[in-house]
Amino acid sequence: MELRQVRYFVMVAQELHFGRAAERLHIVQSAVSQQVRRLERELGTDLLDRSARQVRLTAAGARFLPEARALLAAEARARAVVAELTAAQGSTLRLGTSTGLGTHLDRVLDALAASAPGLGVELVSAPTGQRLAAVAAGDLDAAFVRGRAPDGRGEGLRFHPLWQDPLVAVVPAAHPLAAVTGGLHLTDLADVPLRLTARRNHPALVDLVVTACHDAGFEPVPRASSGSLQDNLAAIGAGGRTDPTWTVVYASHARQLHAPRVAFQPFRTPGLELTTCLAVRRAAPPACLDALLAACAAPPPDNDRDR
Repeated sequence: MELRQVRYFVMVAQELHFGRAAERLHIVQSAVSQQVRRLERELGTDLLDRSARQVRLTAAGARFLPEARALLAAEARARAVVAELTAAQGSTLRLGTSTGLGTHLDRVLDALAASAPGLGVELVSAPTGQRLAAVAAGDLDAAFVRGRAPDGRGEGLRFHPLWQDPLVAVVPAAHPLAAVTGGLHLTDLADVPLRLTARRNHPALVDLVVTACHDAGFEPVPRASSGSLQDNLAAIGAGGRTDPTWTVVYASHARQLHAPRVAFQPFRTPGLELTTCLAVRRAAPPACLDALLAACAAPPPDNDRDR
């Protein structure tokens, strides 16, 4: 059975006329009739009743028609997959990122390099609002974002949920909290000043932490942020036992940070995590979107799972 025979049969079944089917297929009528006859001989039954003035489907033809259409649809999907991969070869994916993706980003890039080796990747780091605006404007093909999109920024965008990003507490390595086994409750930190970025920089993160503190029954004591994350980690480590402060980082990022003067403690308080999504244009997603989503779903290496 050849696909062209199936295609010719479907067209005749739609038109119920060999001449009109041939016109739509841009071939001569005799070729259509000949190929449909060959298909019928291979199947061992008539699919079309040619005895009347109008061509009609036989019972076998009526049963075969939906399967024939499904076969052609499968062919179209297969061609689309190959076309997508071919289009990705030699092109560049402009991907918006942010600090804190940590081992997730390495995992995605490794998986993408394996599945689409000809695809170049350009990483662009920017605040959440700027990343989403760049995707909407077409300056970025896709961007990682955490939590809900800022009001008004989601217009024309589609958000694909990827994974959950749990937070861990950062405390001075010299403080007794660093030696607590099994993780910390938020209430363990109620009297320790909190170094947190300004809400305009990451509203989802700030709202999550502050709300969790309120739900735990206390108002966090604010301490001015020292600027960059590395500066904050240095300030927390310098506080030691006498002037302790704390902050939060994503667990995936903590695995990559070298900061011996601080300790990373998991939370025993549930719910301290954000969903990471991939933002793309709703009307014009990147050609390599399926490959990118598959890379995002790739499992972490065994050594990361054990951490």
